[in-house]
Amino acid sequence: MFDVKPSLRSLMLLSGVLYAQASLATEQITLYAAASLTNALTEITKHYQTNHDVVIKTSFAGSSTLAKQIEAGAPAQVFASADVQWMDYLQKRNKLQSNSRKELLGNSLVLITPKNKTISVNMDKSFDLANAFTGKICTGDTASVPVGIYAKQALQNLGWWRNLEKRLVATEDVRTALAFVERGECALGIVYETDAKISDKVTIVGRFASQSHQKIVYPFALVAGASATSAEFFHYLQSDTAQAVFSKYGFVVLKP
Repeated sequence: MFDVKPSLRSLMLLSGVLYAQASLATEQITLYAAASLTNALTEITKHYQTNHDVVIKTSFAGSSTLAKQIEAGAPAQVFASADVQWMDYLQKRNKLQSNSRKELLGNSLVLITPKNKTISVNMDKSFDLANAFTGKICTGDTASVPVGIYAKQALQNLGWWRNLEKRLVATEDVRTALAFVERGECALGIVYETDAKISDKVTIVGRFASQSHQKIVYPFALVAGASATSAEFFHYLQSDTAQAVFSKYGFVVLKP
């Protein structure tokens, strides 16, 4: 009788090698993006992967956190920030691929409450917001997180900052601020309109005038050393197909 064990063992080894080669053949793209882009980019990357032999790994967090990680050597290939400040931060440190930066999206800033605890708010300097509610107001860290920076500018513009500063809960990103309001841990929150719209647990009670804060701009860029495959995906993010998804989630698509 023939001993089939060696042949079987050889086939198993061969199949393992082929599997490993197939895994290596699938290229990876690492995307670091502002937390407010989570839903839109998750949909876009899912669609892109179904039509391309790539795996896209995503990391969503505050732009400040991601920029510091990229500066420290994190393996990001594409970066999408919720403001120009943190993209400037990386550009000044030569962490971006030359001339790849594109300002793709815009957004709006809104005031939200838990769904069952809405209050009447007049978005005017004459309105006393501090005495219109009890509890805390939350937004991103006003020193580093883009939504928090925009929020502080808007509150100062309306003359509300001084009376609200000590009641502020500063969060690591906009989605955390949204979650605090959803759970009723904060009576008010300042988030992007796109974040408020994805939640059925909050109500928009006011919109900040665009001139009350710096223009909300989302710059995208390739990180220095990004692969050609990443460059193809980056180009796709600027396509009509991707822009339609961004628009669906409420982002303003900026034209060059």
